[in-house]
Formats: sequence, C-alpha cells, structure tokens
Amino acid sequence: MLAKRIIPCLDVKEGRVVKGINFIGLRDAGNPIECGLRYSEEGADELVFLDITASSDQRNIVAEMVKGVADSINIPFTVGGGLRSLDDIQLILRAGADKVSLNTSAVEDPELVRRAAERFGSQCIVVAIDSRRDSDGPHVYTHGGRTRTNLETVEWAKRVAELGAGEILLTSMDADGTKNGYDLALTRDVAMSVQIPVIASGGAGTLEHLREGLAEGAASAVLAASIFHFREFTIQQAKSYLRERGVHVR
Repeated sequence: MLAKRIIPCLDVKEGRVVKGINFIGLRDAGNPIECGLRYSEEGADELVFLDITASSDQRNIVAEMVKGVADSINIPFTVGGGLRSLDDIQLILRAGADKVSLNTSAVEDPELVRRAAERFGSQCIVVAIDSRRDSDGPHVYTHGGRTRTNLETVEWAKRVAELGAGEILLTSMDADGTKNGYDLALTRDVAMSVQIPVIASGGAGTLEHLREGLAEGAASAVLAASIFHFREFTIQQAKSYLRERGVHVR
C-alpha cells in the first residue's frame, strides 16, 4: 500500500504566505522560503506553493521566489498560479519545482493538460480543482475562486485524469479555512471516480480531520495550512496521530 502523504500548503500573495477563510479575509503567515525550510526540516512529505492572485491579476509567478524555496528544501515541491503555457511550466520546473499545478488555465484550455503531460510527464502535472456546492451541486470555480464555471466537479475530475493529469488537488471552497474538516463526501466522490491520486484540501482544523480525509475521504494525501502555519500542530504530531490510528504514513 502506498503511504499517505501530509502536505503543507503555502498560499502566497505579494511575496508573503497568507491564509484566509473561504478564499477571503487573508492574514499574514510568514516568509515562503522560511516556511518551506521549516516544513522540509519537520518531515513534510511534499510542499505546495500557490500564487493565489496570479491568475486573477494575469501575471506570472515570480520564478526567483520559486527558486529560493526549491534551493532551501529537499522534498517534492508543487507550484501553481498563473501558469498558462508550456513555456510557463518549463520556467517553473527549471526554477526547481518538481510539479506544477494547473487550475484556471486547464479549464480555459483543457488540451494544455494533455500537451503538458506529454511534454513533461504526467507525474509533473497536478490539476487543482476549486469546488463550491451550489444549488445544483458542486461546481468548479476559477481565478482563485472568483469565477463559477458550468463544469460539474466530479465530471471535470474524470476529464483531467483522461487528459493525462498525474494528480488532482481538490479544494472545497465551502470548507476552506473553516477548520470544520474536509468535505468528505466530495473528496470521496472524486477519489472513487478517478485512478490517479487525489489530495484533499480545505477545512483541516484537527488531526482527526486529517485522518478522516485519508480514511473516509479516500484521499491519497491531505493538504493543510492554518494548523501548521500557526504552530497548532507539527508535521510529526500529525504523523504520529495517524500511525496510532492505523493510517500508513511515511
């Protein structure tokens, strides 16, 4: 059985790590290079770095910042935000990222997922899905959660898997920052509909929430921000908790 992964997430705006609730109300959580180094030393399995306003501002991620983080850590590192072309992806991979995360650009040009997977390998391509429950079910949102699409979340997950994505980063916008736990039903629906790993994101407030995301939610990994950024728990505390409850972690 593959070990489940614990992944801290650095949401970055204007060069600082930030954290909000339901994608708004951001507060400062530190320097991305310092945060990345701390998580690497603490034993995180991977790190995700998302430039949360790059798509809505229509600008590129700062490659120098990516390089600074990559140079300071020794764990796999995924970078997303504002990547719109194969050249953009190549720039970030050359700056030291191991994987890239595509969200808005994948919705606007689904074939970008296929082209990127063919050129760089599926293992490099993560498709991030920001999902919100509307009156007609969960739908995909783009531009940092600002724009609703007509894409139904589970169907879009199936599509990107078929296009060659190696992994899905699924964020429940309803749960994001609430610390009330992951959207387990949504996570499980997506995880059971695709053959690629699904990372649960949005809502972690306790170590039990991490276990629920991996067990009841059937996720391959859990992503969390607030509980780690503000030192409520360490990575090792999380892993010990999960091991004690029968979850296979590294």
